Amino acid sequence: MKKVLTLLSLFGILAIQLACSSSDSPDTPVTPPVVTDDFIRAADISFLPEIESTGTVFYNNGKAEDMLTTLKNAGCNTIRIRLWKNPTNGHSGLAEVKALAARVKQAGLKVWLTVHYSDTWADPAAQTTPDEWKNLSFADLKTAVATYTSTIITEINPDIIQIGNEINSGLLWPQGHLINQEAQCIALLSTASATIRSKAPKTKIMIHYAGVNASDTDWFFTKVKSVDYDYIGLSYYPVWHGKDLAVVKSTIDALGSKFGKKVLIAETAYPFTLLWNDWTNNIVGADNQLVSGYPATPEGQKSYLLAIKNLVKISQSGIGFAYWGGEWISFKGKEAKNGSTFENQAFYDFDNKALPVLQAFNLN
Repeated sequence: MKKVLTLLSLFGILAIQLACSSSDSPDTPVTPPVVTDDFIRAADISFLPEIESTGTVFYNNGKAEDMLTTLKNAGCNTIRIRLWKNPTNGHSGLAEVKALAARVKQAGLKVWLTVHYSDTWADPAAQTTPDEWKNLSFADLKTAVATYTSTIITEINPDIIQIGNEINSGLLWPQGHLINQEAQCIALLSTASATIRSKAPKTKIMIHYAGVNASDTDWFFTKVKSVDYDYIGLSYYPVWHGKDLAVVKSTIDALGSKFGKKVLIAETAYPFTLLWNDWTNNIVGADNQLVSGYPATPEGQKSYLLAIKNLVKISQSGIGFAYWGGEWISFKGKEAKNGSTFENQAFYDFDNKALPVLQAFNLN
């Protein structure tokens, strides 16, 4: 019996040794650890369908390449898309956005929808109610918001959805004005939020404010604190919101701590040149609009975005960033007076060749 036990013990030891030597063998495939990539590295490319419809071609490393492919390979993991209710030219309407969102998902990227609740641009200066809704009572307006939001979720099912765009003074004016009709504004936001929660509980909800001033952002997010949402989104453009990057980080930390939310820089951009490529005036075109230490050069643009990414990453509550207008080249021609105000802040130079700024999207 002892001999049998001894033999069994020897066989057991031999089996363990063989298993260990096999696992250590360089020829044995090793399953890599699962890397959780929760940091949002996004690009808003809402003009892309319109640009592509003109036959415009984008280049990367000397070859024509789909912008989504270029962005994904660079490390971008989320695409931000604006949505208008009934735009006059159809661009940024539900049909176009649904098609672009499908492409984004097919490419393996996440979809972040910016719902303007307007037929056109919504921002701190204008939150125009869609023509279809402008004569509705407030009760009917809430119903319309719920129905429209439900349709968006059903048709597109985004990973992230903004309830409004840069809603510093509310949305759907005049009925949803935050200062003049505070209770109604909160009711509209809550209606949209409740609809999203019921239809797509995994979708993250964002409230978006333009600016990083500490007192202003504190005032705004205190006003909307009763709304059920997940992410605080902030627009930060040095030309409008100041040139001190330390303020950006301190505001992210303060908001995250006080309101218990994750915070994103939902929009930012920076020039690679102060020149222009059409006859449309650019938003940024002078040295005094730049941040010290970040020249308007391809490397300066890249360094700026790396700085934004890094300050969000080291902040206590930051969860990501989005670059705005990276696709908005001067696609209407070099003499267009209704062209791009952003072609010198795009991801591509004036020959549509990808710029170094795309390297800022990598995981590190």
